[in-house]
Amino acid sequence: MEEENREMAPTLQEWKVLYEEALHFKQIAPWNWMWDTDIFGVQNPSDGEISYCCILGRNGEFFGLAVYLGTEGLECYLKTSEGRIDAEGNDILHLKRCLLVSFGDRSYLQKPDLEIIRNLGLKFRGRFSWPLFRSYRPGYFPWYLTKAEVVFLTLCLEQTREVALRFKEDCRLLESPDGKSYLIRIRDENLKWQDSWYEPKPLTKIVMMAKTIDLARINNIVRSSKRLRQVWEVDFFYAPAYIAEKGKRPYFPIVFLFVDNYSFFILNTYISSPEKYRIEFHEQLLKTFENTKIIPEEIWVRKEELRVYLEPIAEKLGFKVQIVKKLKAIDEARKGMIEYFGRRR
Repeated sequence: MEEENREMAPTLQEWKVLYEEALHFKQIAPWNWMWDTDIFGVQNPSDGEISYCCILGRNGEFFGLAVYLGTEGLECYLKTSEGRIDAEGNDILHLKRCLLVSFGDRSYLQKPDLEIIRNLGLKFRGRFSWPLFRSYRPGYFPWYLTKAEVVFLTLCLEQTREVALRFKEDCRLLESPDGKSYLIRIRDENLKWQDSWYEPKPLTKIVMMAKTIDLARINNIVRSSKRLRQVWEVDFFYAPAYIAEKGKRPYFPIVFLFVDNYSFFILNTYISSPEKYRIEFHEQLLKTFENTKIIPEEIWVRKEELRVYLEPIAEKLGFKVQIVKKLKAIDEARKGMIEYFGRRR
């Protein structure tokens, strides 16, 4: 593990170049003439993925650059800007897939950040002066950059300066010719950067949580269960506290809840990780049927991902799946869980 971490760690020279680009970016202060809605893309030369740059600071409270990674990152940005995140009951911290450079006070930096600055011989004073670099991944705690992330963020800062200065001279630079495309900076085989217009591909979410449905197990549930006119509420969400294991990136556990809609009785609860939750959800769903020996008339969910996943099982077991805006029983149980975590902290 330690050898793997060393291979992923940026070199001091790579950090040096990143800090230089960040300071050049800060020096031109593009937030003085650009808004966070002035989005453009940069293609990563290493894997071809297109990420989307968003300059922060026009409101004078938070200065920096957010690089939303791929279509998934862009969708998160769009949902946030359009106010659709809260409607799904999610915390934006848990959904971000981006790289962030910000300029703040020294108090926001951690020991590893200060060690790099000291090793580079850099000095900063005053408010909004200290560069801070962080990586955001869905379900994980904001963390230090890997080698690949340092290299790509350096390119993004470089191209952001280029685009921002051009935008200052021509405010129509980022206007989409068709209303769907984004200006993308792409490096050609001669290592020269060129403009291109690109329409992001629709985000394809992986909703298959198990490779196959165990028909023998399903048939056994049918034989041993009663069919009752019940409604169950089913959901999963991130816990309000993170787990930190030695040598690993801290993550926010994902909580599964299965609750009876009428009595608010919790039928099953389980805690998983961002990497395993899809498979483990499948197992916990079947265990809920097996332990209660009940097949409800309906299961209510509020996530499209859950609806798509539950439909094949619903067809086998003979219950309906319905998407609703509110899950009162789930929200009540979740409220109690948040209060519990709050007391423990």
